[in-house]
Amino acid sequence: MDIKMDVDALQAFLIEVFPQVHADFQVLEVTPTGIRVKLVTADRHLRPGGTVSGPTMFALADVGMYLAILSRIGPEALAVTTSCSIDFMRKPAAGVDLICEAVLHKLGRVLAVGDCLIYSQGMAAPVARASLTYSIPPK
Repeated sequence: MDIKMDVDALQAFLIEVFPQVHADFQVLEVTPTGIRVKLVTADRHLRPGGTVSGPTMFALADVGMYLAILSRIGPEALAVTTSCSIDFMRKPAAGVDLICEAVLHKLGRVLAVGDCLIYSQGMAAPVARASLTYSIPPK
């Protein structure tokens, strides 16, 4: 899959299209099969018990897959999630950023399918796994 948006282009796209949340996400790398994105955690991302909340991890998986797709198709703001299943496997550490490794398995004309593994920075085992499908609008 050819890369149409690099790290800088994806970060600029986030700033332009999602100004309300762009500061939470840092694009680390566009990989041969997807992307790596960091969520910079803050107190607002925590739930009782001192761990990162499930909705925050869902958001990271969703943004990670969205950016992985855009890295291959270009700046298409209206690509949307049609399905997501997420498994929360371990408690992420409080005060530690999360890393999402998104992998595209299929990138078709109208659908994209991929998986994300989310890691608590410094931990070897993933804290969550998500499987996502996106709808790509017609050209």
